[in-house]
Parts: sequence; structure tokens; C-alpha cells
Amino acid sequence: MTDSARPGTAVAPQEAATHCPYCALQCGMTLRHVEGRVEVHPRQFPTNRGGLCQKGWTAAELLDHPDRLTTPLLRDRTTGELRPASWDDALTRITDGIRDIQARHGRDAVAVFGGGGLTNEKAYALGKFARVALGTRNIDYNGRFCMSSAAAAGMRAFGIDRGLPFPLADLGRADTLLLVGANPAETMPPLMRYLTEQRDAGGELIVVDPRATATARAATRHLQPLPGTDLAVANALLHVALTEGWVDHDYVAARTTGFDAVRRVVAGYWPALVERLTGVPVADLEATARALGTGGRVVILTARGAEQHAKGVDTVTGYVNLALALGLPGRPGSGYGCLTGQGNGQGGREHGQKADQLPGYRRIDDPAAREHVAAVWGVPADDLPGPGVSAYELLDSLGTPDGPRALLVLGSNPVVSAPRAARVEARLRSLDLLVVSDLVLSETAAIADVVLPTAQWAEEDGTMTNLEGRVLRRRALREPPPGVRTDLAVLTELAGRLGSPGRFSADPRTVFDELRRASAGGPADYTGVTWERIDDRDGVFWPCPSVAGPDTPRLFVDRFPTPDGRARFHPVEHRPAAEEVSPDYPLYLTTGRVLAQYQSGAQTRRITPLRTAAPGVFVELHPDLAERLGVADGDELRVTSRRGELLAPARLTPTIRPDTVFAPFHWAGTGRANSLTNDALDPTSRMPEFKVCAVRVEKVG
Repeated sequence: MTDSARPGTAVAPQEAATHCPYCALQCGMTLRHVEGRVEVHPRQFPTNRGGLCQKGWTAAELLDHPDRLTTPLLRDRTTGELRPASWDDALTRITDGIRDIQARHGRDAVAVFGGGGLTNEKAYALGKFARVALGTRNIDYNGRFCMSSAAAAGMRAFGIDRGLPFPLADLGRADTLLLVGANPAETMPPLMRYLTEQRDAGGELIVVDPRATATARAATRHLQPLPGTDLAVANALLHVALTEGWVDHDYVAARTTGFDAVRRVVAGYWPALVERLTGVPVADLEATARALGTGGRVVILTARGAEQHAKGVDTVTGYVNLALALGLPGRPGSGYGCLTGQGNGQGGREHGQKADQLPGYRRIDDPAAREHVAAVWGVPADDLPGPGVSAYELLDSLGTPDGPRALLVLGSNPVVSAPRAARVEARLRSLDLLVVSDLVLSETAAIADVVLPTAQWAEEDGTMTNLEGRVLRRRALREPPPGVRTDLAVLTELAGRLGSPGRFSADPRTVFDELRRASAGGPADYTGVTWERIDDRDGVFWPCPSVAGPDTPRLFVDRFPTPDGRARFHPVEHRPAAEEVSPDYPLYLTTGRVLAQYQSGAQTRRITPLRTAAPGVFVELHPDLAERLGVADGDELRVTSRRGELLAPARLTPTIRPDTVFAPFHWAGTGRANSLTNDALDPTSRMPEFKVCAVRVEKVG
């Protein structure tokens, strides 16, 4: 049963206070109609304090872009071309295909792939649609490629996963701030205001990164390890802290368990050994440990550089161990946190897009969780499918004899963003039915059988959850263009056509109120978060179990959300990257982002000022390496791994290690960096090893 497909927006006639559609900082902005166009104006909000980056300033340029999709597209079965079609024809192709495939191959033969940029309402509805309307266990999302290692480490240490368990403002007041694998100067520039504030107040900013990034160059100290050795650095820092007497033994005894096992492991990570493993000098390891161990207010942050590895969970755990040993989590002005990447990377994983989770961050294999959520959905708990496989495993199984034969994609572009991308593209092309909902013809949409035009961020209401766990309101300025529907409307219509049990709605407020009920009592409890309450303040921090009670801007003040209230230490050992260098592949490749582009680039590559600022892919290499290879700045290079190749011009810079090359991952075609990356997976988080693989570099011609 479904409600009618209401747009569900409360459109302000001239302006709307909302948030940037890009990263998890979720900068506050105001949209205004001015002389027939939409203008972006920054607004004072706790995260960005009136600042925006170039991506935020230009965000409205995509709203009326010539590449904007405004009608469904169907692939002609005779010519193979995508042609405009009616909504009825498109939805009929989808529902007929789903029924046929599930009749022949079973319910799990249809899969769903979501995105970390979807609103909380859409992420929730997508998880419900997969489990109730499709009855499939096969759902995951691109957030698996972002936060999963930090999430798994947080859950096993603290009993909860929230990127920052404290407000961003704490960063500006820290005496010592350690950033591991983070480059906010390019990934979330307004956050740099906090780092500038911290340094101007006399604080020490220490950055761990194989490249001397813009963030590292702004630091007071830069540790430049070999890619894939961040865990050894963490263990060495704790080794020094133990040796010098900087461990907070009272905190460890009162608030944690398992420290003795960690003590025994880190005893073997003396600085001279770790210098040989990582390339980080002993003096830098000792000075960093001293700054952490003797600082009053100390914050440790990790990000993708430390997490996107086949040992990402253990690497994050190494820094969590360090934070716990120093007594940081729950201490005023101190703590450990993770810089979430995607716009709703936090909320997107809390409410049902992950293969093993139900709304409220509940485990799908927990009988009590299944009973609670099933009751909210109006279906028997036994009818809910069990856990599925992770994002890469799902993509890699597409079209295989035992894998899904159909895939619905919302808010993602895996042809560009997935590891070993050429293999993933081949899997997508092998499907009987590929459906993509997007606002432009992304590289994944371009190979789909059905493409559905979707509303943009300025055209629908909803909520997002930023990197602090702060639930925010996204407000619409205008209705979607004629011919365009919201994802909620599409899911509601498809559920109705498929005869789904339960109730679906296209109204985001209705969906959010149901989400609150489904999350009640879970680790990510949104019961007390209402749109009105968000409107009355600058967002609401989860967990918030009661409308009448407080929210939780700071976690761990009195106890950890574990059965005994204590945090858990876990001993972790350094191990080499999944793929080491060899005579045939003698260099390390690491990947990342540039300031003017975002994620797979499907949106930002279409915005003229951003394309002008960052027109294409490049390969960054040290001048000493370039001299050995006979390469000059601007020469065309071929970078080859065991999985594929990349063609791009050389960019010589002394800011990178001579044994390492770097390429940004925003481009497609011959410039697709993820053609090279390794699909080795972390055994716990199932995170692929994006950040290091072995390559060779040659000058073309």
C-alpha cells in the first residue's frame, strides 16, 4: 500500500536556508532566487562559520545545467541506444524486469546500491524498499568505500560509531592536534579555519601523510611515512608514551579493558625499528609522542588515508589505542574522531543501506532488532532477509551464475569510484537489468538499461547528518523541473507496482517520522529529533532518545555504550600492504582528491569554474624519480598495475616521496585512477585497499 507520490516540499518563494550538497562538513548556506537564477550565499553556521569552498559557491550551477536529465531514458533493445521515454514506460520496464528475474532466479537476484549523499529519508526508504518490496538481502552502498574501517574500529572499541564524538569547535581549542591521512585543505576547506585558530593560539598541528599536502604544509610537524605503514607509526607513538610515562594509568584502569595485551604488542615497536619500516625519523616519532603525551587538550583524527586499506580497521584501532592510553575519549576538549567524507556518510550508514544493518544502527541478524523494525514496517520479522555481502563483493558478483542479475543504483557512480573499476564496469554491463537514478548521465548511467531523472538537493526537503553526528535540515528552494521526480516518489511508485507489503510514502516528513520510530532504542536513536527541533537550533546531535530530553553533542563523558561501560583496547600488529612493490611494479601508487573536484566527478566536472581549476587527471611524482625515468613536467605517462592502466600527464613536485606516485580519482576513461587500485578487502570492514598498490610508470612514446 502506498501514499500518493506527493513532492513533500515546503518551498520558500524567494530563499531557503539549507546546506551544501557536497562533503560531510555540511556548510550552512542560503539559496536565493535572483533575476531568474539561483544564487548561493554562505550563512553563519557552527560548521563553516560563514565560509564556503569553491565547490559550495558553485553548487547551484548544476541546477539548470544543459546536461541535467529531465526525462527517463530507456535502452532500445534493437539499436542499443538510450532514448527518451515516459515515466510509465520506464517504471513498467523496471517492474516487469524485476518480476521476471526474481521468478527465474529468486529474490536475491535483484540488488540495490545506494550512496552516502542520499538524505536520511532516502537512505532509510531505500533500505526498507530492498528488504520489504524486493525481499533481497543484496543491498550495500558506496559509504563502504569511505567510513567503514573507522566505523568498525569505533564499534569494537567504544560500542558506537559516530565520526566526531564532540563538536568541531573542540579542534580550534586543542593544544595538540594529530591528523592521520587527512587533507581538509582540499577535501573540506572551511574546516581549516579551526586548524588556523588552533595554531594561532599556540597549538601544535601534526599531520601524518605520504605527501606534503596543503594541510601538511600548514602543520607545525609533518610525518611522511611509506604508504600503508600508518599502523606502525601508531604503535611506535604508544611505545614512546609508555616508555616516557605519559600513559594515563588511572583512566586506563577506571574506564577501559584489555590494555595489558596492547602493552605487550607495542613493546616491540621501538622507534628505530619503526623508522626502518616507515621512513619516519626517530626524532619525529619522539617529538610527536611528546606533544600528545604532555598536551593539555589533545585530539587525534583519522581519515581515508589511514582507513582505505586492507588493514584499515587495525590501523584505526592503533590510533584509538593511543587515544585511550592517553585518556582522551570523554575528556573535555580532547578525544579521538574520524573525518567523515561524503555529505551524509554518517546518516547514510545508520538507517539501513549497509548489508548488515537495520535503521538505528541495529544489526540485521539481531532477533530483537528484526522484531522492532518489522513491527514499524508492518511485516513479519521472519520475512526480512538476512545480511548480504559488502559493496565490492556485491559489485563483483553481478551477472555471475550465483550473483544478482539486476541492480538498482541511487546516488552512486561505481564505474568511476569502485576499486578495480574496469572489472566492475564489465560486471555492470553483464546484467539483465541495470537501473540508475541520477541527475546527469554519469558513467554508470550511460551503460544502464533504464535511467531515471532525479531531483537535486535544492528541490527536496529532508535531513542530513554531518560528521559531528549533528542532524540538519535540507530545505527546498523550488520544485523539481517538469519530468523530474524525487527518489522517494520513485521508490513509493515502484513499491506500489510490485504489490509490496507495508506502507511507503513520498513525503519526506512522513518518512522521517517513521525513521524516528524505527531507530528508537538503537545505538543511533533519532526518536527525539524532529524537524521542528532542528529548526529551533543549529541541528540536533544523536543519540536523542526523547523529544523532551537533551541531545548528545559529547559522547563518552561518563561511560561508553558497552555492556560494562568501558572502552576496549585491541592489540594490533603492523603488516605489509596487500600488494608490495616488485621489479615489474617498483613504485607505490596512492590516490586521493583535489580541491576543485568531488568524488567520481560526475557533477563537479560539469561546472565550468571547477573544470577550469582542475581540468583533468595528472600523475604526481618526485623530481628525483622523474629524472631516473627521463620524464619532464607535462610528459604523458602510462601508469600500470596488475589490474589496469592510467594515462595522464606528469606533474613534478618535491612534496611526494621518491618511491611513490599520486593520482586523483575524479576522472573516467583512460584517466580513471581506480582502474589501477587493489580490490583486496579488510577482513572486518570489507574496505578495499584504495590507498596503496604497486605500479610501474613509463613515458608514453
